[in-house]
Amino acid sequence: MDTKSQRLFAIKKLIQTEKISSQDELLQKLQKEGFDLTQATVSRDLKALQVGRKADPEKGSIFSLPGQNQSLQDAPGLDQSFLTSAIQAIHFANQFGIVKTLPGYANSVAIAIDKAGRYEIVGTIAGDDTILLIPAEGSERKEIKKALRTIFPALKDNMLFPSH
Repeated sequence: MDTKSQRLFAIKKLIQTEKISSQDELLQKLQKEGFDLTQATVSRDLKALQVGRKADPEKGSIFSLPGQNQSLQDAPGLDQSFLTSAIQAIHFANQFGIVKTLPGYANSVAIAIDKAGRYEIVGTIAGDDTILLIPAEGSERKEIKKALRTIFPALKDNMLFPSH
């Protein structure tokens, strides 16, 4: 199970979902997930992922991925409510997500998704009114939906994942 890409994916997921304040804490969590590695390997992986630190009121400082917790309000030229209103529907086809937007808005919405840096989403390809959302290996639909809700909190259920 311990391939480098699987390990890096697990590290990114842990850093995005938990408050981790030390390499030792991260090492213990990875070992619980079945990874057999050393402190030196964790250190190299953190460097490869360009992991930094950010202030945390509970733990003092915690690990942070580049772009993590960057809100759309922090990204110049990207207005969250404006972009959310451009999203018409989100569907899934096999493992891929398909985001339908108003004509001409797909590129801006795709940029917002990419800038969010969510571990669940590898990237996007945008046309005029359609975005192909490419999930990370092992990401499930419910994780993708949760990530999209994090990026666009104002998404309504009827826009998200319509039934048909």
